[in-house]
Amino acid sequence: MSRKSRKSQTTQILYGHPICEAIYASLLPRIEQLSRAGVTPGLAVLLFGEDSPSKVYGKMLGRGCRRIGIAFRLVELPGDLSAPQACAVIDELNEDPGIHGILIKRPLPGALQDERILQRTRPEKDVDGYHFQNVGSLVVGGPSTAPVPCTPAGVIELLTRSGYPLSGRHVVVLGRSATVGKPLANLLCQKDRSANATVTLCHSATRDPRSHTLRADIIVTAVGSPGSLTREMVSPGAVVVDVGTNVVPDSSSPRGYRLTGDADFDGLLSHCRAITPVPGGVGPVTVAMLMKNVVDAAENYEPLQQPP
Repeated sequence: MSRKSRKSQTTQILYGHPICEAIYASLLPRIEQLSRAGVTPGLAVLLFGEDSPSKVYGKMLGRGCRRIGIAFRLVELPGDLSAPQACAVIDELNEDPGIHGILIKRPLPGALQDERILQRTRPEKDVDGYHFQNVGSLVVGGPSTAPVPCTPAGVIELLTRSGYPLSGRHVVVLGRSATVGKPLANLLCQKDRSANATVTLCHSATRDPRSHTLRADIIVTAVGSPGSLTREMVSPGAVVVDVGTNVVPDSSSPRGYRLTGDADFDGLLSHCRAITPVPGGVGPVTVAMLMKNVVDAAENYEPLQQPP
């Protein structure tokens, strides 16, 4: 990737929808084959409390599932539910043969912020790759059947399908969350044809993150701070992937808020080589990778693996 300084350049905007469509197209024949075997892939999404963005996300997942033939169940639960009650709901879904994937929308509210709840899902139904068993598999490069976290997988899918291969590239990841930063760093450095990157992971205690980002071929920001990645932190010719999804009050919006990323999108246009918008960038690909994980889980469903 060229680092030549230029006063201005055309910045490619990396929209996620075309890539999402391509992934859906690849899933359809697999879903049809499962249907012939009498199996309909099923996803259950658990929402706790009255968080409006979470409800919007749940409805978006429902539309995606119905579109490609995945059974969808939205389980809305009160935020003041006790941990034992929450675990009982998850246990029922674990035992339900029609549910192949379970997604618990995070962060959990109040007293439900309990790791035992998030770890209650069976590893094979944990389609967001958060169970400790699946995290361990990711770190050591374990079985290919283990679910990979959807957002990190979506970042890699978006880059490679957009013509930005990762092998040998220097990727700086901003943010060390358990949902994006850490698993993404692990995925990027895997000895795999879709990865093989050199990775720098920056976080809140990193001294002078700008000194790292200015040397990056690719920057992935996931810190949850609107406008925190500025033009001065990015070299001309670098690629910016914005995973930040920040809710900003907006009285002009019917919902009373709007979504924005971590990157100063307007300031980076005509400066960086490529950038993802928020919304419309990583988000749609993340949803498509979730659908892929559900189909994978259905294909690995135990009765299907029994000899005839």
